[in-house]
Amino acid sequence: MSTLSTSALILKCPDQRGIVANVSGFLADHGASIVESNQFNDPDTDTFYMRVEFRLEDGTTDLAGIERAFAAVGNRFDMNWTLFDMTVRPRVLIAVSRFGHCLFDLLHRWRSGLLPVEVVGVVSNHADMRSFVEWSGLPYHHLPVTGSSKAQQEGQFLELVRQSRADLVVLARYMQILSPDLCAALAGRCINIHHSFLPSFKGAKPYHQAHMRGVKLIGATAHYVTTDLDEGPIIEQGVERVNHSQTAERLVEIGRDIECTVLARAVRWHAEHRIILNGQKTVVFA
Repeated sequence: MSTLSTSALILKCPDQRGIVANVSGFLADHGASIVESNQFNDPDTDTFYMRVEFRLEDGTTDLAGIERAFAAVGNRFDMNWTLFDMTVRPRVLIAVSRFGHCLFDLLHRWRSGLLPVEVVGVVSNHADMRSFVEWSGLPYHHLPVTGSSKAQQEGQFLELVRQSRADLVVLARYMQILSPDLCAALAGRCINIHHSFLPSFKGAKPYHQAHMRGVKLIGATAHYVTTDLDEGPIIEQGVERVNHSQTAERLVEIGRDIECTVLARAVRWHAEHRIILNGQKTVVFA
């Protein structure tokens, strides 16, 4: 569990002997106490992944000095690495359409201090959620879209991301397919919740598709957005058992609870820098 005084070092590199020893030794030499450490070697690519959360013993936060000094270790092991101050909460812009359950859940968790983020606003192609969002004290950006105005609307969307200095965009049942240009602009910092256990039942009305196939499990999937629809790297999934007596509408109701839980986990793990992209997959140190 993160605390207000910790920092996190995230890295990946070719696997070789001595990585953990050098990283932990470096932190010890610089007055750091390790709070949490996770590592994983992907045997398919022989790539090593590591997340170390640490606290400086004297209470200082000279991360710039730590960062400069760690460069020598990073270069030695050919690391791709980043150092994060865990006191800095990522700024989140939420996108929603007409289904509000994921939005309601995220804002409740945020207001309750359960999500380590700073929500900076909500954007929607409909006006349905305006009163709730503004009641919550957040700006509501209504950006309607038609087939002919999609490029212009996405330009406005991206400008909102820039103006709000959003670190993460969360598609909380935002029922618009993002263009390849917008996906590219938000690469690695846009999470979508898909109301299906991917890779099955992509596209529209997945619960109805599942009902037609008589499935015994339904689920939801949180993933990073890419130019390939519903095929981005998966962060988290959840399922519930169902049976033949339940209608498609009942599956939708059950699925909404799963969506809220799965999306909240994905946002939290992203905010805590627990996710490392691994090609088309993710390494999640949850």
